[in-house]
Amino acid sequence: MEHHMMETKPDNPVNIALGMPKAKEFERDLTAMLVAEEGVVLVMQDCDCFIRVNDKFGREEGDRVLVETGKHVAASVPSDAKVYRYGGDAFAVIFPATYEKEDVFLLMEKLRASYDVTLPDGDKMTISIGISAAPEDASQYNELVRKAEGAMCRGKVAGRNKVCLAREEKMVVKTTHYTMDQLQRLTKLSRREGTSEAILLREALDGLLKKYDV
Repeated sequence: MEHHMMETKPDNPVNIALGMPKAKEFERDLTAMLVAEEGVVLVMQDCDCFIRVNDKFGREEGDRVLVETGKHVAASVPSDAKVYRYGGDAFAVIFPATYEKEDVFLLMEKLRASYDVTLPDGDKMTISIGISAAPEDASQYNELVRKAEGAMCRGKVAGRNKVCLAREEKMVVKTTHYTMDQLQRLTKLSRREGTSEAILLREALDGLLKKYDV
């Protein structure tokens, strides 16, 4: 009988160049810290208008930008903070409980201000950064990440190249903007996932805003 060895998919060249843990390790580590009820400060960041880099200059230039960005992030944080390549042009940093959210904000402002990646046409890249903390902002993995990403998206809406802290959110009442079928399916999903409908709606809207980079 002929045996075929399973082909191993090569790792992304950006991941190889950076050599940092990725999204799977990030979820594992952050979840473990939250389960242990350790306070953490979470940073989520990505490049502003990154899609234009690949579109205008090609994938190789895009990879260069990602590698330089990741190296800059890693070099700009203390040794007890852990940096992850979260995916695409996004990076995440977990700070231990010894850091206050305001201290991390000042560190991230320095990181943002010293970020210096220039494109072939002379334009400079910028980054947007969002910060959330446990248990102050959230105590569950999905909500803590969503709060940090929401703060990052708020910075993009405000003009990009900013560092923003998570803040208390006020929800509006659901209206006839949703069909009855959508609301029934939302309720079913909420029960299945064990989370609130409000959180699911915010996740969907945050994903839409991120998709269109607004």
